[in-house]
Amino acid sequence: MHQTADMNRWQGRIDAAEGEGGKRWHQIVRPLETAADTGGVALIGFACDVGVARNHGRTGARQGPQALRAALGNMPVRRCTSIADAGDVICNGDELESAQQELSERISDLLARGKLPIAMGGGHEMAFGSFGGLARHLAATEAMPRIGIVNLDAHFDLRMADRATSGTPFRQIAEECQSRGWPFHYCVLGISDFGNTQALFDRARSLSVRWLLDEDMHVANLAAIRATLTDFLAQVDHVYFTICLDVLPAGVAPGVSAPAARGVPLEVVEPVIDLICASDKLRLADLAELNPGLDIEQHTARVAARLLARIVERSGA
Repeated sequence: MHQTADMNRWQGRIDAAEGEGGKRWHQIVRPLETAADTGGVALIGFACDVGVARNHGRTGARQGPQALRAALGNMPVRRCTSIADAGDVICNGDELESAQQELSERISDLLARGKLPIAMGGGHEMAFGSFGGLARHLAATEAMPRIGIVNLDAHFDLRMADRATSGTPFRQIAEECQSRGWPFHYCVLGISDFGNTQALFDRARSLSVRWLLDEDMHVANLAAIRATLTDFLAQVDHVYFTICLDVLPAGVAPGVSAPAARGVPLEVVEPVIDLICASDKLRLADLAELNPGLDIEQHTARVAARLLARIVERSGA
């Protein structure tokens, strides 16, 4: 089910004495309007954690979009002055597959309007819907689009299961690419050696997945990280960038479904964002696994808002 934007969610400080230079996001965000509403950034929520529940994780991420909007309200307006709120895709009951389909359709529409969609989760099951929207959009004009998926995540999310979960989306995407005759380009940065089974590492190898372990994602290794990502980006024309907030250290992001035992520091995550945005290939981004009920003084929501705002500013949308 799709719910239109509730603009009452957007609140924040007003510095009237500062003029235009003192504006914040809550003062410029507007609801998505007619088909004539084109260009700029569009935010869309995915209020769902059914995939997390099916994956036997800690639920609560369905409240993520609301918490992220609250944290974004006070972000300062800088380069980007066109931000639309496209509302929320809400999962009713156990109807995850319907919610993923709805998200796919909404993202495809936003891309057709020339917008940069940024989806706010919600569990990482959203990735199958996000990718589906980009695939639907590109399939209309390209026979074999080269889509690169860059995932900042402690987990591969390539799991086999009878039904879709938060642990299966990229295996589902690989199968979707195979059915379409498209290449599967997948790069995961921040993989935990102790958070993925041997079967998942084997599957990643069989699918030619590129990855770096969390222990390699440190500031002293930033040059090598950039080289790995630059090489990956050179092989694709379009980028779907997804951040699972459990890639961050638990002390930085406690409010997630599966807190990291080690994690990747912001000092590395932010340069990765900058490099992807500078490639001019970013078509779609999302942030997953914000679980406000498990957060501590909105630490995770604030970090998620910072990362989302950085994507908006660095992308030049």
